[in-house]
Amino acid sequence: MAQRIPEDAVNKIQQSVDITDIIGEYVQLKKQGRNYFGLCPFHGENTPSFSVSPDKQIFHCFGCGAGGNVFSFLMQMEGYEFVEAVRQLSEKEGIALPEEVAQVSPSSHEKQDDDTAAMLKAHDLLKKFYHHLLVNTKEGQDALDYLLQRGFTKESIEQFEIGYALPSWNFVSKFLSSRGFSLPLMEQAGLLVKKNDGNEFLDRFRNRIMFPILDHHGNTIAFSGRVLTDEQPKYLNSPETKLFNKRKVLYNFHKARLHIRKHQQSVLLEGFADVISASKAGVEQSVAAMGTALTEEQAKILKRNSAEVVICYDSDKAGLEATLRSAKTLNQAGAAVKVAMIPDGLDPDDYINRFGAEKFRQDVIGASVSVMAFKMHYYKRGRNLQNEAERLQYIEQILKEFAGMQNPLEQEIYLKQLSQEFSLDMSILKERLSEVLRTSGRPKDNREQKKAAADRPMASRKRKTLLPAFHNAERMLLAHMLKNRDAAQKVLDTIGLEFNIEEHRVIATYLYAYYEEATDEKISSFIQRLPSKELMSAVSDIAMIQISDEPSPLEIQDYIKQILNHPKTRDLQQKEAEKNEAERQRDFVKAARIAMEIVQLKRSFKS
Repeated sequence: MAQRIPEDAVNKIQQSVDITDIIGEYVQLKKQGRNYFGLCPFHGENTPSFSVSPDKQIFHCFGCGAGGNVFSFLMQMEGYEFVEAVRQLSEKEGIALPEEVAQVSPSSHEKQDDDTAAMLKAHDLLKKFYHHLLVNTKEGQDALDYLLQRGFTKESIEQFEIGYALPSWNFVSKFLSSRGFSLPLMEQAGLLVKKNDGNEFLDRFRNRIMFPILDHHGNTIAFSGRVLTDEQPKYLNSPETKLFNKRKVLYNFHKARLHIRKHQQSVLLEGFADVISASKAGVEQSVAAMGTALTEEQAKILKRNSAEVVICYDSDKAGLEATLRSAKTLNQAGAAVKVAMIPDGLDPDDYINRFGAEKFRQDVIGASVSVMAFKMHYYKRGRNLQNEAERLQYIEQILKEFAGMQNPLEQEIYLKQLSQEFSLDMSILKERLSEVLRTSGRPKDNREQKKAAADRPMASRKRKTLLPAFHNAERMLLAHMLKNRDAAQKVLDTIGLEFNIEEHRVIATYLYAYYEEATDEKISSFIQRLPSKELMSAVSDIAMIQISDEPSPLEIQDYIKQILNHPKTRDLQQKEAEKNEAERQRDFVKAARIAMEIVQLKRSFKS
């Protein structure tokens, strides 16, 4: 597949894009020195070990070892083939690919892509059709009136492309069929359902207000339909399809992403109406899960993209319990979490309609509290704290929550708050907390697990500093070779492929060949020629080593000397072992002969 796109076209695309911008759409990056750092999207971590070099146009994770250029990032992140990654970037940059690329006969993989393209096209067509029915036809007037009465504005209806599905069993199936879409494929896309006899396809959505669901690139991949009556289910979502995996999609994330980056905060709401109202109220960093509990995948998306996640759910019993569950999921993903509490049993949409946008921004989102503060409020619900037994139950419940806290300073603050609220001696509370800790055993284990997880990337770095001298010398030499063609030529003339590490020999082989054919010295272009993800990661790791721009001849010569001396050092160690064994066997003649060989070997080090 990679050979089907001419190299000059690939290079043109690669030179047009900035890897920092592309990766920045997936990972929250912060500049440190010449590079950018963030949390790796390919493995869970709490300490940023994922580095992006705008100078070299490469990325590397010091924790899991992932690395490469902009194409390999998209291939690993999105599961693209190389051609798909190139096409995505060419479309993003407005660069036309050569005509011969489009004329390549489709493989089975590309046929599968044709099915995907047809599914996406059908979803986009229906989104526009549903929207037209809602805002421009007599059939959609009742649905439009309902939305306007609920506080939706015509601007928000346009912005979120809300639509309406007719109360028909087969209008959409006929509509799609007349435009050449395969009905079995549309059933796979989740737009139609098959009758029991299997010969007829019916519309999945009927007489519902239609909310289009977009993936994180802005493609319409599913719908959620809300009834206008008391019919159940209230919301009907598209099923899981090739396009739509609800565990990995957040409603409105495509529109909210830039605002999330701007505010360094994402606001997690329960429903589509809440998101639309919050966005209208100026909280444009708002997203929602897909009608189910927040998933691990969704939590990781929020963690990667925002410094803080504010949960703002309904204030009824179900909403409060859902807040606890989502906070736990986000905490497990390593996210910083706060809770925005809404009074009087309202949901965000109701609150905004009743009190206005500014009050929502300031008194709800702006007044968000820590998860522990929320729990202290939550566990008071339904309890009469004037009753001694219920007061003790509450304190015991809260101390169990304190026992799970990882930050001793934070734990101390809340203990003082509890002490002041109920006029309790701090020493008594601390003693009881210690008993809870001993009984549960959880906090110590949790702290150790979190510390181990946080230390993994650092341990990876430490291992590299403890490599043998010859191994470090080979890495440093390759780093200079990657940066400088002349350095590579000198190494070729001096040692050729006499690297001691097999992986380094392979890298050197490809690098010599690259400099024979290529005119530039771009590391990202060289990485593109490597045949495996493992080699790409190894090269990106070496390329991230901080080295001088102009190495002295003495520095290069010293690396070369260490590399060439390593086989002699290995032989010397073996000779020493053989001499010691001969002396142990009291074979002194053999020991003397080996001793002479050792002397000669040591002299060769100086030559």
